[in-house]
Order: sequence, then structure tokens, then C-alpha cells
Amino acid sequence: MIKKIEISGVHMTVGEELRKYAMKKIARLDRYISRHSQDSVHVEVKLKEGKAKKNNARTCEVIMRLPHEVITVSETTINIYAAIDIVQVKLKNSLQKYKELHESPRLHQRLMAKLKRQPAL
Repeated sequence: MIKKIEISGVHMTVGEELRKYAMKKIARLDRYISRHSQDSVHVEVKLKEGKAKKNNARTCEVIMRLPHEVITVSETTINIYAAIDIVQVKLKNSLQKYKELHESPRLHQRLMAKLKRQPAL
């Protein structure tokens, strides 16, 4: 589980229910981070509300600091919960690309060797 998650609100107060929802959604992403880099991951979640009364836009911005990269994802919708959901999907896709790029090449070699050894059906 991601241990360092900071949730803050800009132009809005973040209630306990919203904080728990964001924590639950973002903490699930640890399965897409390699084990050796899970301890050093730091996540900042910024929940923003539009300043003007006419502007009902809510924005969720997530900055994830990983050992070799910083991933920033942002989404603006009318509903803050929907913005969190969309950001989670975008982060999942970005983390899968990160994991493919930074995973050990030996693991790939071992898997390919294992596949070659199995007889074809």
C-alpha cells in the first residue's frame, strides 16, 4: 500500500468521506508499482473547486513521485468523485507504462525461457 499520500483542497474543504474515497482509489494503485520502488513513492492529491460561482468545475490533480520519474495527471469534471475515478484510470495506464519501462530485463528473459521450454499443445 502506498504510505505517503497527501490530500489537500484548494478553494474547498475536504471532508472525511471525500478523503477516504480518494485514499481508497489512489492506494489501490500500488499493485502497478514495482516492489523495489513502493517504499519511495510519494503522492500528492489536490482537489480544486472553480473560483467563480458560474464555474461548477471540480478538478482532481495527482502528482506521483516515483524513483525515476514524476507522473502528473489532472481531470476536470462537474463531480469531484468522477474526477477522482478518471484520474485513477489515467494513473493506472501511466503506471503500467512506467513498470514496463523500468522493470528488470532479466525477468523478461526468464519468462521467455520458461515459455520456450513448455511444449506446445
